[in-house]
Amino acid sequence: MSQDTADVNAAIQGELRLLDPAVRLSRAAAEALLDPEFVEVGASGRRWTYEEMLAALPELDGGEGGGPRFEPSGMTGVVLGPGLVHLTYECVIGGARSRRSSLWRRGEGEGSWRLYYHQGTPVPDADAEGAAARDA
Repeated sequence: MSQDTADVNAAIQGELRLLDPAVRLSRAAAEALLDPEFVEVGASGRRWTYEEMLAALPELDGGEGGGPRFEPSGMTGVVLGPGLVHLTYECVIGGARSRRSSLWRRGEGEGSWRLYYHQGTPVPDADAEGAAARDA
């Protein structure tokens, strides 16, 4: 396995962990995956910082034990440079589809990948239906 493949796989594993309700409910688990300089631009346009995200994560979609779960698909990644991976994918939660983009960077220590930047953009219903027809 090439280093690029290993790096992309590490970022994908981290992204999938962040979608796990158990991780979203655990501040310690989320801290291990978010870069201290983390920023997110949410679907609403709101800018989230590291501290804001850690405080809100248990209450956001996908955090409730019995609530809707994230259903990611088509996750792919590319190495942009040493220690920097860009992931893109689509996600459905509670019937709402979004396109997502994440930048993961290697931190201090072996294999210490952390989410540096994330953005989610809602997919309008008409676009989602068109994508489903194209995929059929």
